[in-house]
Amino acid sequence: MQVPRVPSSPEDQVRFETALRRFDDANSRDPNLEILAGVPRPRELVYAERLTAWVLALDPQAPEELRLAARSQHLCRWMIPRDSYAKTKAAYLKWRNDLKQFHAKKTGDILREVGYSESLVSKVQALNLKLNFPLDPPSQVLEDALCLVFLEFQFAELAARTPDDKMINALKKSWKKMSPIARDRALQLRFGPREKSLLERALTGA
Repeated sequence: MQVPRVPSSPEDQVRFETALRRFDDANSRDPNLEILAGVPRPRELVYAERLTAWVLALDPQAPEELRLAARSQHLCRWMIPRDSYAKTKAAYLKWRNDLKQFHAKKTGDILREVGYSESLVSKVQALNLKLNFPLDPPSQVLEDALCLVFLEFQFAELAARTPDDKMINALKKSWKKMSPIARDRALQLRFGPREKSLLERALTGA
Protein backbone atom coordinates (compact mmCIF):
# COMPACT_ATOMS: atom_id res chain seq x y z
CA MET A 1 0.00 0.00 0.00
CA GLN A 2 1.37 3.41 -0.99
CA VAL A 3 1.96 5.86 1.85
CA PRO A 4 -0.09 9.06 1.38
CA ARG A 5 2.08 12.10 0.67
CA VAL A 6 -0.48 14.58 2.02
CA PRO A 7 -3.14 14.29 4.74
CA SER A 8 -5.50 11.53 3.60
CA SER A 9 -8.56 11.98 5.84
CA PRO A 10 -10.60 14.95 7.11
CA GLU A 11 -9.20 14.40 10.62
CA ASP A 12 -5.63 14.36 9.32
CA GLN A 13 -6.29 17.50 7.28
CA VAL A 14 -7.64 19.35 10.33
CA ARG A 15 -4.56 18.35 12.35
CA PHE A 16 -2.26 19.45 9.52
CA GLU A 17 -3.99 22.81 9.13
CA THR A 18 -3.98 23.32 12.89
CA ALA A 19 -0.22 22.76 13.01
CA LEU A 20 0.36 25.26 10.20
CA ARG A 21 -1.86 27.78 11.94
CA ARG A 22 0.05 27.32 15.21
CA PHE A 23 3.36 27.85 13.38
CA ASP A 24 2.01 30.97 11.67
CA ASP A 25 0.57 32.32 14.92
CA ALA A 26 3.97 31.93 16.58
CA ASN A 27 5.81 33.60 13.69
CA SER A 28 3.26 36.42 13.55
CA ARG A 29 4.72 37.64 16.86
CA ASP A 30 8.01 38.56 15.19
CA PRO A 31 8.67 42.24 16.07
CA ASN A 32 10.84 42.57 12.95
CA LEU A 33 8.75 43.67 10.00
CA GLU A 34 9.11 43.36 6.25
CA ILE A 35 7.28 45.75 3.95
CA LEU A 36 5.41 43.99 1.17
CA ALA A 37 3.38 46.12 -1.25
CA GLY A 38 3.48 48.88 1.33
CA VAL A 39 2.15 46.66 4.12
CA PRO A 40 4.36 45.72 7.12
CA ARG A 41 4.30 42.02 7.95
CA PRO A 42 6.20 39.87 10.50
CA ARG A 43 9.48 38.84 8.88
CA GLU A 44 9.53 35.19 9.94
CA LEU A 45 5.91 34.70 8.86
CA VAL A 46 6.83 36.03 5.42
CA TYR A 47 9.88 33.77 5.36
CA ALA A 48 7.81 30.68 6.23
CA GLU A 49 5.34 31.48 3.46
CA ARG A 50 8.13 31.95 0.92
CA LEU A 51 9.86 28.74 1.94
CA THR A 52 6.60 26.80 1.72
CA ALA A 53 5.93 28.24 -1.73
CA TRP A 54 9.32 27.15 -3.01
CA VAL A 55 8.99 23.66 -1.53
CA LEU A 56 5.67 23.20 -3.32
CA ALA A 57 7.06 24.67 -6.54
CA LEU A 58 9.88 22.10 -6.46
CA ASP A 59 7.68 19.22 -5.27
CA PRO A 60 3.91 19.78 -5.64
CA GLN A 61 3.35 16.38 -3.98
CA ALA A 62 5.67 17.11 -1.06
CA PRO A 63 5.05 14.73 1.88
CA GLU A 64 3.38 16.05 5.00
CA GLU A 65 6.56 16.10 7.07
CA LEU A 66 8.30 18.28 4.45
CA ARG A 67 5.42 20.76 4.34
CA LEU A 68 5.46 20.99 8.13
CA ALA A 69 9.23 21.40 8.25
CA ALA A 70 9.13 24.17 5.67
CA ARG A 71 6.56 26.10 7.67
CA SER A 72 8.53 25.75 10.91
CA GLN A 73 12.13 25.91 9.69
CA HIS A 74 12.84 29.34 11.20
CA LEU A 75 10.17 29.22 13.91
CA CYS A 76 10.54 32.21 16.27
CA ARG A 77 14.09 32.85 15.08
CA TRP A 78 14.13 36.39 16.47
CA MET A 79 14.16 34.97 20.02
CA ILE A 80 17.85 34.06 19.63
CA PRO A 81 19.44 37.09 17.92
CA ARG A 82 22.87 36.89 16.36
CA ASP A 83 24.16 39.76 18.52
CA SER A 84 23.57 37.67 21.64
CA TYR A 85 26.71 35.72 20.62
CA ALA A 86 30.28 36.91 20.19
CA LYS A 87 31.35 38.19 16.77
CA THR A 88 33.62 35.26 15.98
CA LYS A 89 33.32 32.42 13.50
CA ALA A 90 33.10 29.84 16.29
CA ALA A 91 30.33 31.83 17.98
CA TYR A 92 28.50 32.18 14.67
CA LEU A 93 28.57 28.43 14.11
CA LYS A 94 27.33 27.84 17.66
CA TRP A 95 24.51 30.33 17.07
CA ARG A 96 23.47 28.50 13.90
CA ASN A 97 23.50 25.13 15.67
CA ASP A 98 21.63 26.47 18.68
CA LEU A 99 19.00 27.93 16.34
CA LYS A 100 18.44 24.57 14.66
CA GLN A 101 17.98 22.88 18.01
CA PHE A 102 15.64 25.65 19.15
CA HIS A 103 13.49 25.45 16.00
CA ALA A 104 13.30 21.67 16.16
CA LYS A 105 12.24 21.69 19.82
CA LYS A 106 9.54 24.31 19.33
CA THR A 107 8.32 22.49 16.23
CA GLY A 108 8.14 19.19 18.09
CA ASP A 109 6.28 20.76 21.01
CA ILE A 110 3.59 22.16 18.73
CA LEU A 111 3.25 18.98 16.67
CA ARG A 112 2.77 16.88 19.81
CA GLU A 113 0.21 19.34 21.17
CA VAL A 114 -1.94 19.02 18.04
CA GLY A 115 -1.77 15.22 18.11
CA TYR A 116 1.04 14.08 15.83
CA SER A 117 2.82 10.79 16.52
CA GLU A 118 6.43 10.65 17.67
CA SER A 119 7.31 9.01 14.37
CA LEU A 120 6.08 12.01 12.38
CA VAL A 121 7.56 14.47 14.86
CA SER A 122 10.96 12.80 14.45
CA LYS A 123 10.74 13.07 10.65
CA VAL A 124 9.95 16.77 10.80
CA GLN A 125 12.69 17.46 13.33
CA ALA A 126 15.21 15.54 11.24
CA LEU A 127 14.40 17.93 8.40
CA ASN A 128 14.65 20.96 10.71
CA LEU A 129 18.07 19.73 11.82
CA LYS A 130 19.20 18.62 8.33
CA LEU A 131 20.23 15.28 9.82
CA ASN A 132 19.90 13.25 6.63
CA PHE A 133 20.95 15.84 4.04
CA PRO A 134 21.50 15.18 1.18
CA LEU A 135 20.67 11.45 1.20
CA ASP A 136 17.02 11.92 2.15
CA PRO A 137 15.12 13.35 -0.89
CA PRO A 138 12.85 15.66 1.18
CA SER A 139 15.93 17.11 2.86
CA GLN A 140 17.32 18.01 -0.56
CA VAL A 141 14.06 19.69 -1.56
CA LEU A 142 14.09 21.70 1.68
CA GLU A 143 17.71 22.74 1.17
CA ASP A 144 16.94 23.72 -2.43
CA ALA A 145 14.03 25.84 -1.22
CA LEU A 146 16.18 27.50 1.45
CA CYS A 147 18.79 28.43 -1.16
CA LEU A 148 16.17 29.72 -3.59
CA VAL A 149 14.53 31.91 -0.94
CA PHE A 150 17.96 33.36 -0.24
CA LEU A 151 18.71 34.02 -3.90
CA GLU A 152 15.31 35.48 -4.70
CA PHE A 153 14.68 37.60 -1.63
CA GLN A 154 17.87 38.10 0.42
CA PHE A 155 20.78 38.04 -2.01
CA ALA A 156 20.62 41.68 -3.12
CA GLU A 157 20.41 43.10 0.40
CA LEU A 158 23.28 40.93 1.66
CA ALA A 159 25.42 41.69 -1.40
CA ALA A 160 25.02 45.42 -0.82
CA ARG A 161 26.82 45.18 2.54
CA THR A 162 29.23 42.29 1.91
CA PRO A 163 32.65 42.36 0.20
CA ASP A 164 32.70 40.63 -3.18
CA ASP A 165 35.05 37.83 -2.14
CA LYS A 166 32.90 36.83 0.83
CA MET A 167 29.72 37.03 -1.23
CA ILE A 168 31.18 34.89 -4.00
CA ASN A 169 32.31 32.31 -1.44
CA ALA A 170 28.80 32.20 0.06
CA LEU A 171 27.28 31.75 -3.39
CA LYS A 172 29.65 28.88 -4.17
CA LYS A 173 28.67 27.12 -0.95
CA SER A 174 24.96 27.54 -1.68
CA TRP A 175 25.35 26.36 -5.27
CA LYS A 176 27.21 23.26 -4.16
CA LYS A 177 24.28 22.24 -1.92
CA MET A 178 21.64 22.71 -4.62
CA SER A 179 20.26 20.03 -6.92
CA PRO A 180 20.41 20.44 -10.73
CA ILE A 181 16.69 21.26 -10.77
CA ALA A 182 17.11 24.00 -8.17
CA ARG A 183 20.09 25.42 -10.04
CA ASP A 184 17.99 25.64 -13.19
CA ARG A 185 15.26 27.46 -11.27
CA ALA A 186 17.84 29.82 -9.78
CA LEU A 187 19.14 30.79 -13.20
CA GLN A 188 15.60 31.80 -14.17
CA LEU A 189 15.39 34.37 -11.36
CA ARG A 190 15.78 38.05 -12.12
CA PHE A 191 18.90 39.60 -10.64
CA GLY A 192 20.24 43.13 -10.65
CA PRO A 193 23.48 43.83 -12.57
CA ARG A 194 25.73 43.47 -9.50
CA GLU A 195 24.04 40.32 -8.24
CA LYS A 196 24.16 38.79 -11.70
CA SER A 197 27.86 39.57 -11.95
CA LEU A 198 28.59 38.06 -8.53
CA LEU A 199 26.70 34.89 -9.38
CA GLU A 200 28.49 34.55 -12.73
CA ARG A 201 31.85 34.99 -11.02
CA ALA A 202 30.93 32.40 -8.40
CA LEU A 203 29.88 29.87 -11.04
CA THR A 204 32.95 30.40 -13.18
CA GLY A 205 35.31 30.18 -10.22
CA ALA A 206 36.44 33.79 -10.51
